[in-house]
Amino acid sequence: MSAPAPSTLAIVDAEPLPRQEEVLTDAALAFVAELHRQFTPRRDELLARRGERRAEIARTSTLDFLPETAAVRADDSWKVAPAPAALSDRRVEITGPTDRKMTVNALNSGAKVWLADFEDASAPTWENVVLGQLNLTDAYERRIDFTDPKSGKAYALRSADELATVVMRPRGWHLEERHLQLDGVSVPGALVDFGLYFFHNAQRLIDLGKGPYFYLPKTESHLEARLWNDIFVFAQDYVGIPQGTVRATVLIETITAAYEMEEILYELRDHASGLNAGRWDYLFSIVKNFRDGGAKFVLPDRNAVTMTAPFMRAYTELLVRTCHKRGAHAIGGMAAFIPSRRDAEVNKVAFEKVKADKDREAGDGFDGSWVAHPDLVPIALASFDAVLGDKPHQKDRLREDVSVAPGDLIAIDTLDAKPTYDGLRNAVAVGIRYIEAWLRGLGAVAIFNLMEDAATAEISRSQIWQWINADVVFENGEHATAELARKVAAEELAAIRAEIGEDAFTAGRWQQAHDLLLQVSLDQDYADFLTLPAYEQLR
Repeated sequence: MSAPAPSTLAIVDAEPLPRQEEVLTDAALAFVAELHRQFTPRRDELLARRGERRAEIARTSTLDFLPETAAVRADDSWKVAPAPAALSDRRVEITGPTDRKMTVNALNSGAKVWLADFEDASAPTWENVVLGQLNLTDAYERRIDFTDPKSGKAYALRSADELATVVMRPRGWHLEERHLQLDGVSVPGALVDFGLYFFHNAQRLIDLGKGPYFYLPKTESHLEARLWNDIFVFAQDYVGIPQGTVRATVLIETITAAYEMEEILYELRDHASGLNAGRWDYLFSIVKNFRDGGAKFVLPDRNAVTMTAPFMRAYTELLVRTCHKRGAHAIGGMAAFIPSRRDAEVNKVAFEKVKADKDREAGDGFDGSWVAHPDLVPIALASFDAVLGDKPHQKDRLREDVSVAPGDLIAIDTLDAKPTYDGLRNAVAVGIRYIEAWLRGLGAVAIFNLMEDAATAEISRSQIWQWINADVVFENGEHATAELARKVAAEELAAIRAEIGEDAFTAGRWQQAHDLLLQVSLDQDYADFLTLPAYEQLR
């Protein structure tokens, strides 16, 4: 008697979308189902391990480099695979979601790389998940030209040699995709995003002289990197492309990953491309992991924690040294400023700050950096051109002058800045505005001249939570309390209603966003990720 055929993925509770049959083919869904069968059990074990690690940090209030992997760090002989030509020069990378307009604008931006984002810059509505995949395939097939029906503006791709190289970012391991289930169990969003993209585009990208390149978010350990590496090996065999075709850049945006940078590169070494220093999620991770560590772990206002803070400097310089020691690219952080069409003085000040930030990164040895808006591409390019000249990168700068002790990475109390009442108001204001847009399906949102994504909301609610639980006293004498947070949130909601008018307020998701921000900011049980309860409300 033959074995029963494996059950197939079911599409659950989802309205049909235009052209979805081009993405959700039987063959592509069979591939995603196989990824789910093979790798979700290990994903589940690794998520449980995160909880155990967090409990250990709560007990000890410290972290250290891993003694069990000391041999990997001490072995100077290994390097990551050489960068493919399409990823050799990464001096400026632009980030953004995969809607049709952003796809054209990002590819045309003049940046070397576009981070095509299914993660923090994309609210994971079914429409965004499926049509984002379609937009990328259309771009590779040069079928994406369109005219905006509202503005009448035409969008068309430039010639192939002028387009940014795409590095796609799937969702983090903690998120499920409720619309795709196998035997009633939701498939991890990471496997859906990776699987559909890889299956449809791996060979297509090879034919274009590029390849399937990925950014891996929210990684917390080298064991999670090992899981991704095993997925890459399996996927390349499954579709019949050479091993080592995939390249992955890992975001070092959790405090635990900062202690395992070399091990993460080692696990992915045949597929590794580099590491990236991500600021907001990194700060969010510090709060999350050390939230019961006392006053010495209390962060000031998020905008007061610049990349020149001693503990942030330790993190970024260690990242550059680690990458270059192992032949990988070191990619710097985000310039999130959104130019104002109305205020030239705001732009002048902001552009000077962006230039100083990118000059510092290039001078520190980074091989490239992120921007959120096409107008910032020339500024970042100039900073890196000044240091790199005609060289594609500066991996030859080994930064052997850098020495980082374990305690340096968590020396939060070296900062002079303190939490402020205005910082609380800003966290509430940004949090409500971002969550409201996210609940409407927008993941990248311009707020107060900054491009904000889910990491913004995470650090906002984490700071509110931390300040209340640490009984912070602001400079005006007010204590950080749940009552104060509710008062500020009510005032902010009323201000938004007055600003946008009753009709727009009622049509939006403002009350829901207000309530959700307070829920995750005030609950004694700290939610691991804001996007988990938010996803339950996303329709």
